[in-house]
Amino acid sequence: LQLHHSGRYHCRGWVSAAVPQWKESELVTVIELKVPLSGVPLGVQCPRGQVALRDSLVLSCTVAMGTGSLSLSWHQEGSEVLLGSSLCLELQHVGDNDSSQYRCRVNDGDSVAESDPLNVTIM
Repeated sequence: LQLHHSGRYHCRGWVSAAVPQWKESELVTVIELKVPLSGVPLGVQCPRGQVALRDSLVLSCTVAMGTGSLSLSWHQEGSEVLLGSSLCLELQHVGDNDSSQYRCRVNDGDSVAESDPLNVTIM
């Protein structure tokens, strides 16, 4: 069941009793409620957000709850440049410029939820 299935429904059928005829049920209203986005945890594939120079860093984002079509984006502090749009972001051969805060942002078309910032330090 999805949001676009909301509406009024009934069923109709041919009843072949003593006098055959079409019968129709009462109308029923179906409303699909949307679950708002919540809980956007951010994980990292290195201890305490520290990674060695020229290594790879993998960040992952998950959404605890939400309905509808979700779009995800990755952002670095101080920049609106889109870093990625999948559940995982892999930064290969990290350098000094990659030391920063990272967030994932999830949008369901009606609302936006962001993870807490993750501080990453390149050693």
